[in-house]
Amino acid sequence: MSQFESVNELIKDLIIPIVVVNCFSIGFLIKNSIPSIPNNKIPLIVSAVGILYNIWLNNFEITPKVFIEGLVSGMASTGAFELLKNLNFFT
Repeated sequence: MSQFESVNELIKDLIIPIVVVNCFSIGFLIKNSIPSIPNNKIPLIVSAVGILYNIWLNNFEITPKVFIEGLVSGMASTGAFELLKNLNFFT
């Protein structure tokens, strides 16, 4: 197994799609409806939301894996937004 394949496996194991979608939605709403929040604070907000949401999904079990999954999924939502923005999905 190459190093690239192991990174893909790691990312696949850590990203929780439902957390990504919810964090994306929250970040998008914040960006477009609360202009007083600067754009550079949105990743921090969605990361925190991702952690809390993943803890909730795991019946309030707080483990390092649950914490990291929420954090990575929250950050993946900002990456998804940037990808879509760079593909001119949002006009």
